[in-house]
Amino acid sequence: MRPITIITRNSKLAMWQALHVKQLLQGEYPELEVLISGITTEGDRILDQSLEKIGGKGLFIKELEYQLLAGNADIAVHSLKDLPANLPSEFELAAILKREDAHDAFVSNKYKSLDEMPVNSVVGSSSARRVAILKRYYPHLQIKLLRGNLQTRLAKLDNNEYDAIILAVAGLKRLDLEERITQILVDDKFIPAIGQGALAVEIKAGALELKKLLAPLNDDISAALVGAEREMGRYLNASCNIPLAGFARIVDNQLKLSALLADVNANVYLTAEVSGAVEDYLRVGKSCAEQLINQGAAEIVQRLSAANHG
Repeated sequence: MRPITIITRNSKLAMWQALHVKQLLQGEYPELEVLISGITTEGDRILDQSLEKIGGKGLFIKELEYQLLAGNADIAVHSLKDLPANLPSEFELAAILKREDAHDAFVSNKYKSLDEMPVNSVVGSSSARRVAILKRYYPHLQIKLLRGNLQTRLAKLDNNEYDAIILAVAGLKRLDLEERITQILVDDKFIPAIGQGALAVEIKAGALELKKLLAPLNDDISAALVGAEREMGRYLNASCNIPLAGFARIVDNQLKLSALLADVNANVYLTAEVSGAVEDYLRVGKSCAEQLINQGAAEIVQRLSAANHG
């Protein structure tokens, strides 16, 4: 069995994710040699502007995909929330790993919850979705751009540049930083990002032997949940830069998908919720998108996409 090379970003969290996949692979195939190669992407280098302004989360992805195409690596490991719903035809997802907690975390050294933050307190976030939710429910707070890796973001909080920051629970748990979580935002206001908490293994399309090798890493339930979320995003033709939230979970043996689409400047917030059989996850995703479209989602996506490219 030839060695397998994983390409990943150089951040501590990305390296943890790649190492996790390596350990899972070697658990399945003890004789398999797995190498990890790290690179610094443009998205990691440009930290003084929002992702939306410099091209979105694709900046973290494209350079990894180039390494796959160039034959320098066999697989790329991603946070699924960074991947567009429509992958380029040259690539495919070979496995979705068992999902970690998908929720957002409120992290603060000063306050116990978002609700107790006083007027003009400064909250850090780089996510269009999180910013939209904060502006809707907490208009009295100031929102300040927050970029950088997990350690950098926490250091900025500890340096009193922010009164609180919003991060993904999954990343904090993976790096054993769970004690930094002040509050897990589990209420219906904070619908997570599509794919949040899930890791995806990407390969070149048509690499059948590699796909077969990776198949045991796939978690069927997690794949169905994020599959519903991603189908909704794909049907809406929404890029990662648009304030779109989608969260699927199992409730009473049914797949339940909740969604939010926001146009902050127009003060428009659309919500939808659809349930269905787990095996019908694609239909649930499409139905949820159609509910949003019936409320005017297509126009919002078009308007925001044009603004991001303007």
